[in-house]
Parts: sequence; structure tokens; C-alpha cells
Amino acid sequence: MIIFGTKGYVYQLAILTLVCGQCGNPSAHTLRKWVTKFTLFFVPLFPFSTKYGTQCTFCGAEQKITKEQAEQLQAQGAGGPAGGAYAQPQPQHGQQPYQH
Repeated sequence: MIIFGTKGYVYQLAILTLVCGQCGNPSAHTLRKWVTKFTLFFVPLFPFSTKYGTQCTFCGAEQKITKEQAEQLQAQGAGGPAGGAYAQPQPQHGQQPYQH
């Protein structure tokens, strides 16, 4: 009998100050990375799904973003509030908020 499946991991990449697209408040947002890995005998072998998103700590709204947007936001957060202290991730055409 072979036992296989998936396991999800959530990584918090940064905490950023952004203007929320839902509530309009400038508040802290967590930048997260969701990775789903294939497992064999409960041992994670390789990732087959990676998603990125932000979550407003004021209202709890989540927004799915691309890898490139996540890297850009993470770079802004590492560089400090240089000009874009209240940056806002822009949704792409047809993009929906992230749902669990």
C-alpha cells in the first residue's frame, strides 16, 4: 500500500503598510506565500502549487497577487518607506480576492 497526498505550508514573507482596497484604511498587511507539496509516506517531496497574497490586519480582506508583485512588495518592505509608504497592490484584470 502506497500512501501519498498533499500538505500545505504558509510562509509569512513580510508585514507592510498598504492602503487596503476593501476598507480603504492605511494599515499593516501580511505578505504570505502558500505552498502545497506532494507527500509520499508523509514526507514532503516537491512543491506543485505556490500562491501569493496579502491580508489586511484591519478588516481581514485577502487579495491574491502574482509572484512578481510579491517580490516587488517584499523589496519595498526591505528598503523601508522610500516614497511608497502606502503602496497598494493592483489587481490584474479578472482577478478575484483569494479564498481559502
